[in-house]
Amino acid sequence: MPNRILLLLTLILATSCSSFVPIKRGDYARSDSALVSYLRTEGIAVTDRNNIEFLNGGQEKFPRLFEDIRAAKHHVHLEYFNFRNDSLNAILISLLAEKAAEGVEVRALFDAFGNMSNNRPLKKHHIEEIKAKGIEIVKFDPMSFPWIDYAFSRDHRKIVVIDGQIAYTGGINVADYYVDGLEGIGKWRDMHARVTGESVAELQKIFLAMWNRETGQNIGGAAYFAPINKGTGETDIAVVDRWPGKNPKQMRRIYANAINAAKDSIQIVNPYFVPTPIIRKALKRAAKEGVKVEILLSEKSDIPLTPEVSHYVGYKLAKAGADVYFYTGGFNHSKIMSVDGKFCTVGSTNLNSRSLFYDYEDNLFIFDKDATDRLYSLYNADKQESYRLTRKVWKKRSPWKRFVGWAANILTPFL
Repeated sequence: MPNRILLLLTLILATSCSSFVPIKRGDYARSDSALVSYLRTEGIAVTDRNNIEFLNGGQEKFPRLFEDIRAAKHHVHLEYFNFRNDSLNAILISLLAEKAAEGVEVRALFDAFGNMSNNRPLKKHHIEEIKAKGIEIVKFDPMSFPWIDYAFSRDHRKIVVIDGQIAYTGGINVADYYVDGLEGIGKWRDMHARVTGESVAELQKIFLAMWNRETGQNIGGAAYFAPINKGTGETDIAVVDRWPGKNPKQMRRIYANAINAAKDSIQIVNPYFVPTPIIRKALKRAAKEGVKVEILLSEKSDIPLTPEVSHYVGYKLAKAGADVYFYTGGFNHSKIMSVDGKFCTVGSTNLNSRSLFYDYEDNLFIFDKDATDRLYSLYNADKQESYRLTRKVWKKRSPWKRFVGWAANILTPFL
């Protein structure tokens, strides 16, 4: 039996097994102290002297990113689930080609499955044209028969590092619908972050580890890890990287511990909300113990079944005491969480089995009240375009939709 299939069977069994979660409510005076302590037991550095800027959608991300790329002097590193072959990607490639012509090293990594899963993939001749422009571009884990064997452990990260000084990460791939919206769905809401400071080196390490693994190269050294400039901020950030073969349980345990650490409030926005048992239990426990749990999901989705199963799971949590909302202003693809107004997280991780059991992911855990307040204000604006899932609302859903949600929930290990 192929190794990938053995891995799949192991992961399916794992979703039904409970995991030990060491943080207990009341062990610490503050929720942020509790999570920082746990991160350190996991060997995750909590870096200080960072600045963070939240970019609310593609309209804010791409102009900022293009500005930073234009100023690059030494290298531009990009790691994405996909580069959709559209007008926005053409602008990016043209800009990267200009920098390559100036002598800037440009490396781009994309996931083979992610490329095939979008409706405008990069084909072989596109990739050759990009390479001819002086851009090194590499496909992560190229796919071959049997295709199903390659459906798991995909590179779902979205990372850019420029000159070792500036980094971007979050939920936004390279596609024009992040700016223009998508027919049948409307506007595409998402969240990204731009960081400077010590956390940039952590994101650079993630990129270089993946790049060197795929290419067999040995890119590294001081030229890629620039010293921290004076005047850097004071925000504490932990970069959590999920690498399936190295730390498969880490991301879901950190999420569960962040929820368990909460004393007052939790706000979650997530697009493909089919949480694994450890996350569901943590959310139910928090709501039962008096924490105000707010979960914002999306009425529309680019993936069939997602809205139905999200309603089913959301209603179960609503009955347990959570306040569950559904965004109606388009598709909300953001992956964010805030706890107690003290810390928050932004990244590529969906709260489903694919992200928490299979894929390569990264998240920033940000320990800063001002940053958390900014993220909360963006969450609160989206809540104004949402309705609350009550018993009355649930009962108004057709029997067929409720059945589909129940049936899809059975597929949690695969979603």
